[in-house]
Amino acid sequence: MVSKSQIKLIKSLSQKKFRNIHKLFVVEGVKGINEFLYSDYELVSIYSTRQKFDVSEKYHLMVEERDLKKISFLKTPQEALAVFKIPEDDSVSLNGLTVALDGVRDPGNLGTIIRLCDWFGVENLICSKDTVDCYNTKVVQASMGSLTRVNVQYSDLKSFLLANRDFPIVGTLLEGDNIYKASLPASAIIIMGNEANGISEEIKDLISLSLNIPQFGSLQKTESLNVATATAVVLSEFRRG
Repeated sequence: MVSKSQIKLIKSLSQKKFRNIHKLFVVEGVKGINEFLYSDYELVSIYSTRQKFDVSEKYHLMVEERDLKKISFLKTPQEALAVFKIPEDDSVSLNGLTVALDGVRDPGNLGTIIRLCDWFGVENLICSKDTVDCYNTKVVQASMGSLTRVNVQYSDLKSFLLANRDFPIVGTLLEGDNIYKASLPASAIIIMGNEANGISEEIKDLISLSLNIPQFGSLQKTESLNVATATAVVLSEFRRG
């Protein structure tokens, strides 16, 4: 049985404020939990209806389905929910490609971008302070374990870029060069902007290479690509080059 204090703590972790206070976050689903168990993340507790995990019994509580529903953030709870500690920030050593996000707000987009960084071998993902929290439960769910393999850091983005101006700073802009024809550097910081407003003006001023993903549709009525989709195209082209 899950105690009232456990329910209160876990449900509070839906809010960034309490994740920051307790330095804890939630992972739901067997596959996702196992990804974190086999990483450097530190387990606090697991609540499971059936699934066994390779952890000490002191961390593992078998519960009824009705109890899991009380603590789950999903409409249809999966078989297990786990609480892990939020680690201290790692140092960032830039090499190869780095992705930087300027005000990305949608949890699904961030989770997908984390997966894309994992897929394309991007070790560091730098997020502006107004980008959605990577430990938001929807982000964790969408990243499908890739959060364990990508170093996500939050920073004053302008200061970060100014401190790393030795690297080409690449941005996707409507007035940029055709990405399919441009000569792309092997190492770069690639900036992806906010879903509604794109890259902010103060960050645009720091861009040294502007790229555009051309539109091929005959009607040309689509306003823009989803930021996660655009990230996939950009990373694919950089790796292809």
